[in-house]
Amino acid sequence: MNKKKFFLVFVGMLFFMVSVRAQNSYHGDEKPIHFGFSLGFNTMDFGIGPSNVAEVSTLIPGFSVGIVSDLLISRYLNLRFTPTLHFAEREISYANSSLAPIRVSSIPMSVPLYIKLSAERYGNLRPYIIGGGGVYFDLGRNSEKPILLRTFDPFVEVGVGCDIYFSFFKLAPELKFALGFNNMLTPLDERDTGFISESDKEYTRVLNKLTSRLITLTFNFE
Repeated sequence: MNKKKFFLVFVGMLFFMVSVRAQNSYHGDEKPIHFGFSLGFNTMDFGIGPSNVAEVSTLIPGFSVGIVSDLLISRYLNLRFTPTLHFAEREISYANSSLAPIRVSSIPMSVPLYIKLSAERYGNLRPYIIGGGGVYFDLGRNSEKPILLRTFDPFVEVGVGCDIYFSFFKLAPELKFALGFNNMLTPLDERDTGFISESDKEYTRVLNKLTSRLITLTFNFE
């Protein structure tokens, strides 16, 4: 059994075991404020312009870790602040070019604010939808790389999840999609090109736009 099938089977069994048990006594999310942490996986992508010159040929799994702060607004509505550090890479391939594929690394710190809308709790399960936005600050910016990304990027994000209640805590698998607004490509005339060779400059010359896209699957422990 490969890793993907094992993961799906594991999550399915987890949902089944929790749903058939009697309702657990944990009600920590009924407090005005509660905290937690998140661990997860991510996949970053680029929207590339012009699209007929290059493409993201490989989506490389990354790792995410964050802190959860939750403010109870009403029975079904919460305000959430979850600063998260992502470690990610994307591989760009160039069409009809002698340029070899290149990997672009990022370490963005996301600082988002979300609204979480939950359904009624059913036994030990409570599905929800989540949406909001924030900003990314790339902590992995490296002027010696052929492609240099900008530091700052505002984004919007939407997702779905499900709170799974245990005796002393709850676990929430959560899948989100984020879309950045800024053109993250730093043009050659806006950077110190003394760190890169003439041939490496071509990686940037043939592009005029890179916009960020991020998919995350996180597990929130609260």
